[in-house]
Amino acid sequence: MKREDLLNLVARPSRYIGGEVNSIRKDHEKVRTKVALIFPDAYEIGISHLGLKILYEIINSRDDLLAERAYAPWLDMEELLRRHNMPLSSQESATPLSMFDILGFTIPYELTYTNILNILDLSGIPVRSEERGVAYPLIIGGGSAVFNPEPMADFFDAIVIGDGEEVITEIIDCYQKWKEEKGTKDELLRLLSGIEGVYVPSLFHIEYKDDGNIRSVYPVGNAAEKVKRRVIASLDKASFPVRPI
Repeated sequence: MKREDLLNLVARPSRYIGGEVNSIRKDHEKVRTKVALIFPDAYEIGISHLGLKILYEIINSRDDLLAERAYAPWLDMEELLRRHNMPLSSQESATPLSMFDILGFTIPYELTYTNILNILDLSGIPVRSEERGVAYPLIIGGGSAVFNPEPMADFFDAIVIGDGEEVITEIIDCYQKWKEEKGTKDELLRLLSGIEGVYVPSLFHIEYKDDGNIRSVYPVGNAAEKVKRRVIASLDKASFPVRPI
């Protein structure tokens, strides 16, 4: 069974077909890095999120990059994907999420936490970062619900603290440099930790008190002691989608 065959079996198949006005399709063979931008909630909620649209335009404005989108499937689609052992895929080209280089999750509220884990599982990607080697996409997150990143720290390779408009291309440039040099996963994470606003959970050790509160946080190896929140200096100069989806 093909993915399009499932559309007749679910409510609101328009959630999954893409093709909206101003959505962007690029040739996967003609770009260096493929990014899937994921809103971990239903399409009807995620399609209106401005932050994802901003990142979508920033990435797709570069000829060497492409960005496609994915959302959390509704229960009927999830059941069919699992029954037929089919992976969750992108809106624009129906590419399985596991075939992208980078998965970027927009996390606006805490109720999406479990959806994130479900999306990774539906994509055939281990949910814990320590279980993912270089064969899997780099998993990054950002948004207001990860200003305290610790509840999701075990599941992300890196988390952006603060504004993402500038840091997203810095992360991608860092990834491209690492990929050309064929480095290890640990080398990639240490490179990312040098970007202002990027928190790499595996480079910090956290001790907890008996009541669950944090006792201490300290870096592992030569990682920076603190992560400074990324803030755009001027909103007037910041990118903004002029042709939103």
